[in-house]
Amino acid sequence: MSRFVRHCLKPVSAILTFGSAAGAQAEPAATMHSRASTAEESHADKQGNPVSQQGSSLSVTSKNVEKLHVIGHPFNVLHASNDMGRMPQDVMHTAQTIDVVPRELMKQQNAKSLDEALKNVPGIAASVGEGAGGLNGDQFLIRGFPAQNDIYEDGLHDFGVYTRDNFNYDSIHVIKGPSSQVFGNGTTGGAINAVTKMPMLKNSISGDFSGGSGNYYRGTLGINRQFGEHSAFRIDGVGNSNNVIGRKGVFDHRWGIAPSIAFGLGTKTTVVFQIMHLSDKSVPDFGVPVVQARGSTVGRPITEYSVPRHNWYGKDQDRNKTSDTMETLRLTHHYNSHITFHNDLRFGEFSRDFTASKVQCKQGCINALNSGDFAAGEIERTTPGSSVPMPYKQWSWSVQNVASMQADFHTGFLKHQLVTGFDMEYVHDARHQYVYNKAVPQANLLNPDSSNAGGVYRIPAGNDPKFMPYIAGLGKKPNSTGYGFDTGIFLYDQIWFAKWISIKGGFRWDRWQSAYRVTGGPSSFVANGKTIANPDQRIPSRSDIINPTASLIITPNKWQMFYFTYASSTTPVGMYVTSGAIAVRPGKGGTLPSDKPQRAQLYEIGSKMSFFHDRLGATISLFRLDKSNALTTDPVADSTFNTGDRQRNQGLELSLGGMILPGWNITATYALYDPKVTSSSTPGNVGKRIQYVPHNQATLWSAYEAFPNTPWNITVGGGITWRQGVWLDNANTARAPANVEFDSTLSHRFNRHWSASLNGYNLANRLNYSSLFSGYATPAPGRTFLARLSMDY
Repeated sequence: MSRFVRHCLKPVSAILTFGSAAGAQAEPAATMHSRASTAEESHADKQGNPVSQQGSSLSVTSKNVEKLHVIGHPFNVLHASNDMGRMPQDVMHTAQTIDVVPRELMKQQNAKSLDEALKNVPGIAASVGEGAGGLNGDQFLIRGFPAQNDIYEDGLHDFGVYTRDNFNYDSIHVIKGPSSQVFGNGTTGGAINAVTKMPMLKNSISGDFSGGSGNYYRGTLGINRQFGEHSAFRIDGVGNSNNVIGRKGVFDHRWGIAPSIAFGLGTKTTVVFQIMHLSDKSVPDFGVPVVQARGSTVGRPITEYSVPRHNWYGKDQDRNKTSDTMETLRLTHHYNSHITFHNDLRFGEFSRDFTASKVQCKQGCINALNSGDFAAGEIERTTPGSSVPMPYKQWSWSVQNVASMQADFHTGFLKHQLVTGFDMEYVHDARHQYVYNKAVPQANLLNPDSSNAGGVYRIPAGNDPKFMPYIAGLGKKPNSTGYGFDTGIFLYDQIWFAKWISIKGGFRWDRWQSAYRVTGGPSSFVANGKTIANPDQRIPSRSDIINPTASLIITPNKWQMFYFTYASSTTPVGMYVTSGAIAVRPGKGGTLPSDKPQRAQLYEIGSKMSFFHDRLGATISLFRLDKSNALTTDPVADSTFNTGDRQRNQGLELSLGGMILPGWNITATYALYDPKVTSSSTPGNVGKRIQYVPHNQATLWSAYEAFPNTPWNITVGGGITWRQGVWLDNANTARAPANVEFDSTLSHRFNRHWSASLNGYNLANRLNYSSLFSGYATPAPGRTFLARLSMDY
């Protein structure tokens, strides 16, 4: 037996000795082979034999090579594939911090959405921002910088603003720091890439049903069928309905379906066609106002002053209806052992019908908080003329194609892995604004009544000119359209001088073109006694951008890696086509504030280590991320513009995941950040902390499987998520307190096909805040219990 075979058998024997992981039963060889031989990510070995990777499993298929199945531990994600032809190395050998939320962890925690799964990743804050364009959908900050335009699925842009369900997710990867060479424009703080479930060469059916607190009901079903030697079909579906514990009148109903079919699995040419559709009907929740009470110099949410956390100040008419569909065609072809070609094509359609109430705590409300006479205080809800957010209907579509080639070759004694390709994306958005027919009645601070709308309803903004919003430089316009068109070329090469040292460098060139157009409304209007012309307008923007990247990578042995990376990214004006009501706006005098894009530079040094035959993985990184000409959003107009400000976030990130003892698994993370405004057009903000970014943040999840392979087996586990208090504005005048959440799980497997579990969330029923805005904060769900019955055949 060769040395290679003996080396690969060591981890297998070690795992057989240690037993299965908690909540993730060891799979039979046939199952392991089926998972490993899917075409989610294929490569070729030196002999040209197809090699496929899924997580930490490996299958080598050849007539002359013994089939091997190597699995370290599902919580050690260092050997997980990045599932993109543009990132051919696994997580461990990619010179950048990559946090992975594996399927096994999402299953133990019974995570139902992208938002819930990302609680395991340090440095991410959810649903932040201002304006009407993209709230109450998935919007995140990564390392303190907006990432609402940096969400991807299988490496392709997912541009819609909606709540993503993880029913068809296999894992979630968060690539930290600028990643322009892979994803193009944006990615200042990083990118989120969801890896979907793919057809496999086996027959299986799985599903689960959950129910519990807050009238929570959820069911999922997954069916996989092999037909022919190299073809398979899969379909996943979900139905979900729940209220939000601790918030009156807030609910979410959604359903989704994701069929896919694959041809050529296990061969040199693989074709996969996928469709994903998700419909959602929910109630937008802007939470509660942030105010400065008597004797305080810092604003806090009003729920910090004994106002009930369940108070919702919206209206019964408030709604957020979304529909998102994506059709994806993925092709992988191995020409030979040296060249692999990928082509990924996606069409996307997105629509949204949005009406919400953002509330204000004016002087009467503040007086009530100071006096303690809450019954006398009233919250002012959205009013016409200054409607924020404005109701609207939105229709968007996109097309993206990414073609890439990976070439492995030698020039003399130097080994190369070169990746080059072409990326084209077009996104179009159309929006029609609405306003309210009259003023919305105020809501009582202590006992708000959502049905007390006083005959208020929304009307098209063009039907009554006096209600149309006035936006400086754009006039009064009810209709808008916008588009973004990006053409990119990328090339980078990793060169090995020896087995233990290599450098990686390259660049990406992009031409970004966008335009924003406003139409409709009267030809003129009167403001402050003056007649102002109100013509239709079209505002174009164009940028030619080059972003370089460079890395030094040292791998002294097979279980550790050290790296230094420099990377850059650019966010041009008009980038937020679908997530902002006004993608580009003119400034004073009708000219753009700045044609210059936002730029970011990353300097990062780190190490990744996989111990004990890959049963335990650890990472550490130190980074500095500088952003210049920072983009911000006008909270009144919901328009994005350049500020000229400079911001810096630097810090330390740690992670640990895997099996620490037989049957006992763990995943833990910690982040220490120093986020500051280094230069600003507002001098008083210099030296202040960047909004929404915590100084410290940590997560811990651990589970232990007792009495495995017996009728009385049980898995018990739990964890904590902690985020230090954060500032809500760059002037550091408003603050949200720390978040601390304790969660737990208890499960029992009846046999290899059926299991039951009970999950508890926020066991201390602590008042946390899940969504943050500059003047608002949304209380997170209270104590919640969910029971689940699962089957897998």
